[in-house]
Amino acid sequence: MLLFTITTLAPLPLLLAASALGGGWAFSALFYMTALAAGLDALIARVSPAAKGEEFPAANALSVALALGHFAALAAAVVGLSGGWLGPWEKAALFLSAGMFLGQVGNSNAHELVHRSNRSLRRLGRLVYRSHLFGHHGSAHLLVHHVAVATPDDPNTARAGESFYRFAARAWRGSFRKGFRAESARLARTGGGFWRHPYFGDLLATMTLVASTLAYGGTAALVAFLGLSAYATLQLLMSDYVQHYGLTRALREDGKPEPVGPQHSWDSAHWFTSGLMLNAPRHSDHHLNPQKPYPALDLIGAPRLPYSLPVMATLALMPRLWRRVMDPRLAALTR
Repeated sequence: MLLFTITTLAPLPLLLAASALGGGWAFSALFYMTALAAGLDALIARVSPAAKGEEFPAANALSVALALGHFAALAAAVVGLSGGWLGPWEKAALFLSAGMFLGQVGNSNAHELVHRSNRSLRRLGRLVYRSHLFGHHGSAHLLVHHVAVATPDDPNTARAGESFYRFAARAWRGSFRKGFRAESARLARTGGGFWRHPYFGDLLATMTLVASTLAYGGTAALVAFLGLSAYATLQLLMSDYVQHYGLTRALREDGKPEPVGPQHSWDSAHWFTSGLMLNAPRHSDHHLNPQKPYPALDLIGAPRLPYSLPVMATLALMPRLWRRVMDPRLAALTR
């Protein structure tokens, strides 16, 4: 737990100081989320062992702390970006570093929370997603992605040869629609008014966030909030794109897809960014054991990414380079 605690919480004071003071704090936060993370992954070639046992009370405590830190970092970044005390370069560094924290740490933590058996933790995870206007992911991830991963029915599985840009548009629309249908069907079975539909809560959260942001700082604050929200969402979609690119489940004789296995996710063994993202790069074990707490996730023989998850997400922005790196690896899996 020490690795997760240090790597995930360390950026928070840097971001808060960057929002209030700018200067070297802004560039220190950016350095931490980029060069330091990539450098430590490359320099220290070791794989963190999975924790043993089934109970990790400290894991939930850290997740709650990170969720509160997520809200604080988002609010502070909006204040800093819409205020007049930071220069253009300071604002650029703050936007990039805060967006990376929200997208890589905040989203990974929300992902853990929505999988927990405790209802309060699940609601907190969805609230994190709602804070950057992506609340429906809490429905689509559980009810669509985990059911249909690596099949054409999953909008969040990237197809072989598909660029990230084409995937992102398809995944956002598809997950919104399929998540809505799944939640509507579940509500029809259990009964209750429309106000119990999670998408209704998502809408209320969006309206509240937009109205409160406008009331606080006007158009400048709203632009900053929407920009950070878009950036955080794009990083979540990048993660989905990288972790399932081109992998498919074979069809059985009855026409149904085979059970999910390690071969249906790309894993990463890079230690620092695994700690920073709460073991999200150990994605195959998560799909096989969705309820397993993040400290216990292991590397179980899935296909490996050549670089860390954040580096691969950057490569995904360059489709030709991405295909040059990944398509031969994908082809080798099917030989």
